[in-house]
Amino acid sequence: MFCRYFCFFSLWLFLPTQRRCSLGHVSNLGGSDTTSLPGFENLTVGYNKYLRPYFGGEPVQIAMSLDIASISSISESDMDYTATIYLRQRWTDPRLVFHGNKSFTLDARLVELLWVPDTYIVESKRSFLHDVTVGNRLIRLFSNGTILYALRITTTVACNMDLSKYPMDTQTCKLQLESWGYDENDVIFTWLRGNDSVHGIERLRLSQYTVERYYTLVSKSQQETGSYPRLILQFELRRNILYFILETYVPSTLLVMLSWVSFWITLDSVPARTCIGVTTVLSMTTLMIGSRSSLSKTNCFIKAIDVYLGICFSFIFGALVEYAVAHYSSSQKCTAKTPQEELTMQQSRRETRRGLICGRREKSKPAIQCIRPVGQ
Repeated sequence: MFCRYFCFFSLWLFLPTQRRCSLGHVSNLGGSDTTSLPGFENLTVGYNKYLRPYFGGEPVQIAMSLDIASISSISESDMDYTATIYLRQRWTDPRLVFHGNKSFTLDARLVELLWVPDTYIVESKRSFLHDVTVGNRLIRLFSNGTILYALRITTTVACNMDLSKYPMDTQTCKLQLESWGYDENDVIFTWLRGNDSVHGIERLRLSQYTVERYYTLVSKSQQETGSYPRLILQFELRRNILYFILETYVPSTLLVMLSWVSFWITLDSVPARTCIGVTTVLSMTTLMIGSRSSLSKTNCFIKAIDVYLGICFSFIFGALVEYAVAHYSSSQKCTAKTPQEELTMQQSRRETRRGLICGRREKSKPAIQCIRPVGQ
């Protein structure tokens, strides 16, 4: 009798646990009937995660969408940008078709048991998947076998920039997604809804740029090993000029105007004119060095701001040279005399010398006449 009750109690505890832990069943919190998932029942038996859906047949269509969470930095010196994105991929795996509920959100760790596309970011320098507090991945399974796979990624991507018009420039950067190993015979990349597949760009607020426009493209990458599908998000960034007007253009213009003040100072005021000229030259040199410090790795390029500052420096340096030339010419005019002026000056000197001699003689005569013998 005791053994019978013990067996009954054990079965009562074991069966609900077995039902909850089965990968092939999902319990409904409302107490409704359990839905069977044949795909999950065969994960360890019939499902091969190393083979893509429709293996040996038609290619798998993978529809993608992007949500740009932020663009944290755009570096002209390194020619790259850093962005945090939500990448969502959808494809259909007929091996995971089930009947019942519309969709299930599964534990992200189950992605290790499924086939997923080998998508990577082209020209990425550094990338990582966020893992606080858990790995930021989402996997959702629909009844028709469609899988939604979402990732939160931060990546630093190269962006070739043309800085010839800096800081009045507009840069075009790309975010390119491509299949690493599967060529176009195995997978096909498409945007989920064209340009509407990208969200979040219109909400971006950047310190030096404004996103003017963006558009999506579908392309292929021809390589030695085959032709690989590629999706491209291309966006244009227009630089905000106000910062550079206040930081560079206005100070350089004022320095040029200050150097021209010396033209209203007389040539005799040597310290004043020299001080203004030297001070403006040194200030302009400091301004030029500061404008190029943020672009230290791109100094081999001649930029629009370099041309402007070079012209300003030429005006300031020219004002200093002008004073030196004017002062030298004035001193030469004072020392240079004509022959007639030289002859007149020599005659004046001789007459002055004769007058001095005669005056001395006249002054000495009375003294001589006063000296006479006593007897006379």
